[in-house]
Parts: sequence; C-alpha cells; structure tokens
Amino acid sequence: MKAIRRFTVRPVLPEPLRPLSDLARNLRWSWHTETRDLFQAVDPDGWQAAEGDPVRLLGSVSAGRLAELAQDRRFLRRLSAAADDLQDYLGGSRWYQAQTGELPAAVAYFSPEFGVTAALPQYSGGLGILAGDHLKAASDLGVPLVGVGLLYRHGYFRQSLSRDGWQQEQYPILDPNELPVSLLREADGVPSQVVLALPGGRSLRAHIWVAHVGRVPLLMLDSDVEENGAGERDVTDRLYGGGSEHRLLQEMLLGIGGVRAVRTYCRLTGHPDPEVFHTNEGHAGFLGLERIRELSVGEGLDFDAGLEAVRAGTVFTTHTPVPAGIDRFDRELVAHHLGDEGELPGVDVERILQLGMETYPGGEPNLFNMAVMGLRLAQRANGVSTLHGAVSREMFAGLWPGFDPDEVPITSVTNGVHAPTWVAPEVFRLGARQIGVGRTEDALSVGGSERWDAVAEIADTEIWDLRRVLREQLVHEVRSRLRASWRHRGASEAELGWVDGVLDPDVLTIGFARRVPSYKRLTLMLRDRDRLMELLLHPTRPIQIVVAGKAHPADDGGKRLVQELVRFADDPRVRHRIVFLPDYGMAMAERLYPGCDVWLNNPLRPLEACGTSGMKAALNGCLNLSVLDGWWDEWFEPDFGWAIPTADGAGTEEDRRDDLESAALYELIEERVAPRFYDRGHGGLPDRWIEMVRRTLVTLGPKVLAGRMVREYVERLYAPAAHAHRALDPNTARELAEWKGRVRAAWPYVGVDHVEALAATAVNGTAELGSTLSLRVRAALGNLQPDDVEVQAVSGRVDTQDRIADAQTYPLKPVGGPDSEGRWVYEGPLALDRTGPYGYTVRILPSHRLLATSADLGLVALPTEATGEGAGVLMR
Repeated sequence: MKAIRRFTVRPVLPEPLRPLSDLARNLRWSWHTETRDLFQAVDPDGWQAAEGDPVRLLGSVSAGRLAELAQDRRFLRRLSAAADDLQDYLGGSRWYQAQTGELPAAVAYFSPEFGVTAALPQYSGGLGILAGDHLKAASDLGVPLVGVGLLYRHGYFRQSLSRDGWQQEQYPILDPNELPVSLLREADGVPSQVVLALPGGRSLRAHIWVAHVGRVPLLMLDSDVEENGAGERDVTDRLYGGGSEHRLLQEMLLGIGGVRAVRTYCRLTGHPDPEVFHTNEGHAGFLGLERIRELSVGEGLDFDAGLEAVRAGTVFTTHTPVPAGIDRFDRELVAHHLGDEGELPGVDVERILQLGMETYPGGEPNLFNMAVMGLRLAQRANGVSTLHGAVSREMFAGLWPGFDPDEVPITSVTNGVHAPTWVAPEVFRLGARQIGVGRTEDALSVGGSERWDAVAEIADTEIWDLRRVLREQLVHEVRSRLRASWRHRGASEAELGWVDGVLDPDVLTIGFARRVPSYKRLTLMLRDRDRLMELLLHPTRPIQIVVAGKAHPADDGGKRLVQELVRFADDPRVRHRIVFLPDYGMAMAERLYPGCDVWLNNPLRPLEACGTSGMKAALNGCLNLSVLDGWWDEWFEPDFGWAIPTADGAGTEEDRRDDLESAALYELIEERVAPRFYDRGHGGLPDRWIEMVRRTLVTLGPKVLAGRMVREYVERLYAPAAHAHRALDPNTARELAEWKGRVRAAWPYVGVDHVEALAATAVNGTAELGSTLSLRVRAALGNLQPDDVEVQAVSGRVDTQDRIADAQTYPLKPVGGPDSEGRWVYEGPLALDRTGPYGYTVRILPSHRLLATSADLGLVALPTEATGEGAGVLMR
C-alpha cells in the first residue's frame, strides 16, 4: 500500500548530545574534516548508508546507540571540542574584519543554483558549484554575505543508463524537512512568506528555507505552498525545467521574491541590510526592478533616479561566452507578467522592456535578454577569467556603440575553488605535517600567499606514495559505482566478475567530467578509436580514463554523445581501461579529482568561460592537459601541465578542427604525458613527473583558491559598489538621473568640428620618438558645458586599416569661453612615445563625478573625415 501523506519523525537527542543538532544544521561540516569524522563515529555503517549526510544519519540512528554515546566520555569530549570550534568560527574576527576602509555592511549574492554539498542537491554544474564555493569562501573570510536562491523540490535530476547506454532521468522528491535547512518563521511562529502578483488576479507565494553555510545564510524560496494553485506550486519543481513561462516565473521569484526574502530575513534576525547586490548570471536580474520599486514607494524616486541608485550598488557576473547560453523571453510575455496586470504595478512596463531589449546590430528586437538587462542594471560587471572577460566585451560591445571592445566596461575576476571542500583529507594531512594544521587551513581557505613554498620541502617519496593511495581509492570507487550502474542497466551479478579488474592503481589515470553540451566535446577522444585503443592497451605505457557527465534532459544531441562514449567503454577489449560513471555530482567529484593523474579539458576555444574542474584537480596534485581556454589560457606554464594546440582559425570548418585537435591530443599523451609518467629515475620514482606535481601545488595552488577570488570581488567590486551606493542618496540619484537625461538630449548636437596640430613636429609623415605634438580641437557642445564632458586625444600604434591598438588617452583642456558660434576650443600635448606606424584621433565623452566609467552612458562623439588637419594617422 502507498502512504497518502509522509512526514519526518526526528529522534530526540539526549541532552549531552544536543550540540550534534547544531553541528548537523550548519553546512560547515561539509568542508570540515574533524566534524565529519565525529559524525562518522556516531554510527560508521549508518554514516555510509546516509551518504555522508549528518541530518539523515541523526534521523536513522537508534535510541540505544544515542544513549550509549551520551555516556561515552571520549565522544563527549570530541563533541564539546567540535561545538566550541564551530562557535569560534562563527563569532571570531576573520580576514574581512581586519580590513581597513569602508567595506559593505552586507552583500546579497543571487544565483539560480548553489552546489554546497551533495546533501543539498540544488545544482546542475559549474555555475552552482562556483556559487557554493563563493559562499563557503566568503564564510571563511568573514565576508557578510547573504546567499539567495530557489529550493527545487526535485533538484536537477539523477542520471542512469539504459542497457544500450542512453541517458535516463529520475526526479526524486526532496523533502525540505529531511534536508539541512530550516523554515524562516515570523515572531509568532507562522512561516514567513513572499508574495508575487500574477496576471488574472493570481498570486505566487513562497516560503523561505534557510541553510547555514558556515557564517553565511543561504535563503531558498519554495513555491510548494498550500495556498498556491497547482501551477504556482510547481514553479520551483525542477532546476532549469519547464517552458518559457515557467522559467520566467522562476526568475521573477528568484529576483523579485529574493529581494523580499532578504528584507524579511534582515527584519527578523537583525542582519544588516545589503549595500551591494551581486547577480550571479542573468537569471536573477529582476532583483534590480524590485529595488527600483522599493525606492519608488519608500523614497518617492521616479524610474530614472531609482535606476541610478540601484545601478550604483549592483554587480553583475556573466558566465557564458555564447549568446545561446542566455535566457531570452518574448517581450510580450514579460510585459504580461510585469505590467499593471501583474507584478510591479506602477512601474512603467515600457521602461522595464527597454532594459532587456537587444537594441544593437544583430539583436532580436522582440526578445527580452536577461544578460542585457543584468548589464544595464549594474554599474559593475565582470567575466570569470581574463579570456572570458575579453570574449564578453566583444559579445556585448553593441551596448556601448562607438567604443572599442577593450573599453567596454566589463572586467574579469577569474574563478576559484574552495580548497577545504575539494582537497582530499590525505592531501590536507600531508600539508598539516609539513606546516601545521592552522597554517594549512589558512593557506587553503584564506590564501594570500602567492606561493606555497613549503611543498618544496616534502620528499618525493611522500608525494608519490600519496598519489598512489589516491589513485587506489579512485579505483575502488569506480568499481563500486560501475557495478551499481551495470546492475541498474539490467546485468546480473554473475556476469559482472570483470568489474573487479577495471582500472589499475599503477596505471596513468586521466579524468574527464563535466556537463555535456556539444562545445565541451565529450567524444573528441573517440575521433580515432584505433589510436585511442592503442593508448589504452599500450604494453608498457598504458593509460586509463574515467569519464562522467550529464546531458541536459532536453538535449538529445548531448545524450547521443553520452551514448557514443558509453558504447565504446562497454567494449570488452577496453572496458577495463575506460569507464563512464553515471550521475556525476559533488560526492563523486570529491573522489574523482584527487585520484586522477591528469585532468583533460578539450572545449572549443574560446567557449569555456573558466572551467574550474581542472582547478580542483590541481589542488590535489593532478596535472592539467587542456585547450588554452578559460583559466588555463591565463595560468598555463609548461612546468605543470600541457596545452592542447587549437585549430581555431576562421577558415577551419568544424570536422577538420576536431580532426586536428584530437590528433594533437593523442600525440601529446603518446609522446609527452605517458613517457613522463612512466620514466623512472633513481629509486624507481618518476622524478620529472613528481616535480611537475610539486610545481602545480607551489605555483597554481594559491591562484586557484576561492579565497583569492572572493578577496578580489571585495576589493575590486564590492567595496567600490558600496562606496557608490552610499554616494547616491535620493537627492544625488535625482541629480544624476537629471544630468544623464540632459546629456542624452544634447548629445546629437555634440561633435568634433576641427582638429589641428599646432607644432610642426611631423615632416613628410614622420616624427622623432620623444617629440610632442600640440593639438587644438574645436568642439560643439550643444547645451552642455565643459564640466559635462571630457575631450580626449587617443593615440597608439595603428594597423594597415588605421585602427589604433593599445590606445592611450590624453585629456585636453578648454581654452577660454565659447566663440561666436558657441564652439569651445580645447588644447593639449600629445607625447610621441612609441616607434612605428602611429596615429591619433580625438573624441568627446560625457563626464560626471559619479560615473564609474566614461563609457557608462555609451555615448561618444568622434571626428568625421572632414574634421580637419591632423585627425587620423600621423606617422607611417
């Protein structure tokens, strides 16, 4: 019989064991080894059955065992020490508290997914894992962050395989009462709610669940509320599920409802109100609209002034290097849900639509682009690696017409990973033996040191022995998961004896695990199957490969790639050397990264925004073998890995490119990677390989930390955003909005009328290095004054098309007042400090003390061809 209702019966912990509940409810246990060890001691078998989840463990442990532990003095001492340590962690001063300057009182960090732990499966891939690592690193640093997301009752999905290798999806129901979260309640005990108005007089209500990620609260909105209609209850059913309207409602709840959840949480707990709002990808972009509405109601600001106040304190991070990765909605659908009939009544829906419209060459005028809105609602924006920043500036350059892509105001903060989560306990213990537990914890979480030189003092034998232990653990993990997968595919135990011979702890092990969109090229390794077979079965230098990854449920192309890989791995000739593990997630990843010798990444360059899986592998002494994309393009050195050559010229068609790059991959493995692994020196150790492991840890280790990443966000983005937020009080916001309106109205009448060189330093198109050119510019400013603009000379080397590269700017100053025609004269020197073909131009930009960048308005006035002498190329 099937139950008509389910609920959770919680055990009553004996008084001496009550601290176990607090330890289980704070997700710090997910990256704190001593706390996990304590829970494992409660019931080792139950810990394994609970898959390392303390909440599930405490829900299943017997009353007899609890009574026994309540009398166990040794256990109680360990419990008391762990509880005290958690309180010290939560209440003590950390990096953030030691900083000088006016940092934000709080930062709200919005993301559609968060990968904090496998016990809270609210993530699909890299974006969610990055968001979880951001929260954990912020906690370690003491950054007063509040995370905001959704609680999906079915999570993403669980992946399994059919007998013929086709991906299958299951959506298990997640009961929040069985998760490490608690319901936010009002003072009278009633669950707190946020409410959104929907068309037709309907409402979308959501409860707020709180997960404690160390010091950081994570608020997750859940629409499975009895007062909701059936459609509204399902809004938070699945991550990245449903059609266009379903996704729009999810993103409205995340952005608009998320701001209201933050306000509710701060009201009930006394947490400081955020001064900075960080939008992790465009899904949460509607948060800016809700904040404009708040300022309209609370401060009486009109839309333009509210927009300026909101932009000042908003940071937007883009994670996609391709337009296809951005959510876009039909403009009429957005208007229907955000007009007077729905949410945000009183806010002009046409102004809302303008924020997301693709009003640039090649844009779709009837689509509402969430990333475009995110950029227009944020004064500060960034990509997630240096290369991705450059790609993003090119991709969104249409929003700033007249500016070169390198002037587009999108910077970059390269992602990092939370080392205490991803470093194997064995690696941590090796570091602790070398420099002590406290210094090792600081090195992994806070970072700050450019090098980890203490690694140089670890003996080669210790490093190599550790690598073999980790590889052996991976072999056992793979066999266990492979057996379970084959049983699910319909195999009987009697036909699975071969699984006990899968992988070898002494064979070079390559890992490849990630989501399976086509650009990540899961099957590039299969391009020449005979050659791959030779590598796998080489008599003296064999390799073995562990592969994992999920295709999106709606992506049949991705599923075909998975099936192709699985069918190759099912071949009896090679199945002991290559395996595909279904249901890739955090629990699997924590074993996979440390156990591999080489981490493979072969995306189509430059479509990998960052690619943090290779960072996690590197922290465990795994070497990277990757296309120069994302973070690897930025930090690759031959001392600690290999770069796969790319064939990304404009004329190379896709199949030809895959052929060339797969051949380069095979050649690298065959001629450089495998020989180095198997080349034994004195003492039977692969000395050169061990040195590469050492260089990986010493040089890459400090760079790839999430602690480094969050410190950069604080110093380069959060602190300036907080300063700008404080500067824009209601009156100042009105002033800035009025000034922008005046500048936009006057700009059609702004222009460079004439440019001339006052000193004859150039003779026959040449000039000497170190000489100076004096410029005089006559400019029309319309109704504007010199204080409203900046007139610049822009100079640098030029190419054959007279395009200026590596430009430098020189401000020009007004001389006297306007002439009889209302023109203003500007003068200034131009230093000729570079040799070779050289050129210059002149431009006029808006200028105001509160602009974060001169490109802020996207307005620029440039000379025409008829402007006059000296405008253009100076030297050849």
